[in-house]
Amino acid sequence: MQETELKLELSRSGAGSLLKKNPFGSSPTILQQRSIYFDTPGWDLSKRGLSLRIRQSGNERIQTVKAGDGAAAGSFTREEWERPVAGDAPILDDPQIRDLLAGAGSKLAPLFEVHVKRHSWNVIDDDATVEVALDIGKVVAADRESPLCEIELEKKAGPPRALFALARKVDLITPAHLGVMSKAERGYRLLGPAPGAAKAAPTPLTSDMSAATAFACIAAACLRQFRLNEAALGWSGDAEALHQARVSLRRLRSLFSICKSLFDDSRFDHLREEFKWLTSELGDARNIDVMIDRASSEALSSCLREARDEAYAAVEASLSSTRARSLMIDATEWISIEGWRTQSDETLHVQSSTDFASMVFDKFRKKVAKDGDNLIDADDESRHKVRIAAKKLRYAAEFFEPLYNNKTEAKRHRRFIKALKDLQDQLGSLNDIATAPDMLAALELSEVAGAKDLYSAEDKSKLLEDAAKAHDAFVNTRRFWR
Repeated sequence: MQETELKLELSRSGAGSLLKKNPFGSSPTILQQRSIYFDTPGWDLSKRGLSLRIRQSGNERIQTVKAGDGAAAGSFTREEWERPVAGDAPILDDPQIRDLLAGAGSKLAPLFEVHVKRHSWNVIDDDATVEVALDIGKVVAADRESPLCEIELEKKAGPPRALFALARKVDLITPAHLGVMSKAERGYRLLGPAPGAAKAAPTPLTSDMSAATAFACIAAACLRQFRLNEAALGWSGDAEALHQARVSLRRLRSLFSICKSLFDDSRFDHLREEFKWLTSELGDARNIDVMIDRASSEALSSCLREARDEAYAAVEASLSSTRARSLMIDATEWISIEGWRTQSDETLHVQSSTDFASMVFDKFRKKVAKDGDNLIDADDESRHKVRIAAKKLRYAAEFFEPLYNNKTEAKRHRRFIKALKDLQDQLGSLNDIATAPDMLAALELSEVAGAKDLYSAEDKSKLLEDAAKAHDAFVNTRRFWR
């Protein structure tokens, strides 16, 4: 059977508020649950996108195997197989399950456990039935453990929009952040090194996907990357986590920009504007981090670190705002339900992802090649526009990379990305020099010792020469898509 659910993360105090106000129309059923997760020593199941657990609730034990990408971006849709078992050892006598686990059965061993107190409700609203489960507990792996407090909304009948309506009802009572990690993923994370900043990972695409389906997959992956980094930033205050959170938003905005021809939907435009707002909220903090790395005097470094504390506090306030939380829920609903397919030109939605990608590559390659032809004499604004076009082209090349996987295409793709990265690096450094005076003035640091070193004419002259060379190298790099 197929499972469709929406996951939200709450604080312990928030869970208490939710239980006290109980917006679900009935008293909850309360159970203590213990789940044991199994895998091979080499994590074969995890690598294949599978999970296997035995969950004990009272005297009942249920074995569950789940398949598919259960950790895309809050809205989980995956296949699952359940059966009762007598003990804490997996039973693999079903031929379908044996085939699914393909050779892993004899190597399976318990890896970690999840212990929760579950409060559950069945909520019926018109033609929709949703199972609500609030889990408060912990994940335990070897000698490590982490707290767990989340609410799962699983569609049992009716339209999936009911999940998001309930999510908004929960968020009115207590802050509810989009959840992007399954319990299994939390356990695997405990077994490895402490997770830090999350970089973008390839999105599995196939050539038989439509452009619209590819868009939905990539957008969900961008949301997931953002939420992972938002969480890491919350407990670490790490500059790389903030950088990658901003990268994920810029990738998402670039995706919306290159795919705008697919949509004629007012919600699309609204989401674009909201992601632009959220990206800007992280901008000052990131710019200060860049200047700290380049600062040549201790006086300037000290002042910038003070400014950094204020900027990071502003970022925290923005990310914890109702507006930011609502954006994550709204975007996930729009992407996963895909009502936009019925409001736009259907011929665009059946266009193959490969044809669409080629069109995007041709368009932005031409723009970067033409507009960057005279970088040395161009003004700062013109170079900035080339930088933006190069960034969109690189993100597009990364988004659609899985579609170009034969040996020749892969080799050309690596060279193309390297040429683009070299160009972006030079243009990015030039942009840092161009924006530094205004940033320093806004921080009232223009006269601090070392401030003018952040935008020296000598550095700019050298960067302009390097940028022109990088542009020439890019123009001479072979295309990987034709």
